[in-house]
Amino acid sequence: MWRLFAAAGLIVVMGASTAHEYAVGQVWTYHVRPGDEGSTLQINKIDQDPKLGAIFHISVFGVHTSGSRSTGNIASELPHLPVSKQTLDASVEALSSSPYRQVAYEQGYSIWRQAFDSGHGGVYTIAIAEIISTAEKAIASGGQ
Repeated sequence: MWRLFAAAGLIVVMGASTAHEYAVGQVWTYHVRPGDEGSTLQINKIDQDPKLGAIFHISVFGVHTSGSRSTGNIASELPHLPVSKQTLDASVEALSSSPYRQVAYEQGYSIWRQAFDSGHGGVYTIAIAEIISTAEKAIASGGQ
């Protein structure tokens, strides 16, 4: 009987561990904010940093953010977000069957890279849904 309980405990522990293997080109579903159902994230690039480890450069599609007060623009795509593995692990649900999209993330990446290399840029370590809410607030306030 003891062996049965030990085996069941091992299965529970193994089931609780949801380590994912991430790769460029993958599209994932993630824990979305209300109203963003169907939104996906895409891994565009992965950098390795000696201190931070893997840095994932992602795009997010299908979000419903309100725009700035002055222009009323609505963003449905966030082309470049540098995130940690911790962020992906806390956010992703499953690999999506959606195809990889060509997205112009390079300009955002270049700006981030310069800031990061000079010690003024970092990576997000919060959930994707929180990042989107933070970006929405920044857009609404005119980036201030």
